[in-house]
Amino acid sequence: MSDAPNLPSGATLCALVESLLFIAPKPVTPGELGKALERPAAEIREALAALEQSLRQDQRGLRLQRAGQTVALVTMPEAAQAVARFTALATHTRLSKPALETLAIVAYQQPVTRGQIEAIRGVDCAHILRALLARELIQSRGRRATIGNPILYGVTEEFLQYFGLTSLAELPDLAETDEGKLADAMVEDTTREED
Repeated sequence: MSDAPNLPSGATLCALVESLLFIAPKPVTPGELGKALERPAAEIREALAALEQSLRQDQRGLRLQRAGQTVALVTMPEAAQAVARFTALATHTRLSKPALETLAIVAYQQPVTRGQIEAIRGVDCAHILRALLARELIQSRGRRATIGNPILYGVTEEFLQYFGLTSLAELPDLAETDEGKLADAMVEDTTREED
């Protein structure tokens, strides 16, 4: 029998190992786990084998990944696409005020050209549009049949997910004064494109 201290009430060694792997910032060795749990490396290796079997047998979304002498808790390979999409949405930095303004114009006026957006905002929006395209919050909706054939922009499904909407109908109503300003800017830009 080992001289190691008793496990906390209701906890198995396998569960404790799983907890440590869950919080570990990088892969660890059985020795490091053993040191933290005050257990011999042989017991830790047995717990790792039991954990690995349990994860696969119960068809859970996590796996043990072994690399040389280290081990890490990772998501199952079959979930890679879903995990990538989720982490991309979850880790987006906040949108800047100019990006939110541009996105609001696209959402309320789509399909809309860069020129129309710039007429409303009064500043160049090329960089912001590229950033919103890269984040897949907006997309090209074809080209406007006018001089230069400017790209028409609209929002995406990712836009709806990002803001927790199920449809554009859930967007708040614009105040009448704001609608008037948008309409005036759209007419002004259309006139400019035809010159």
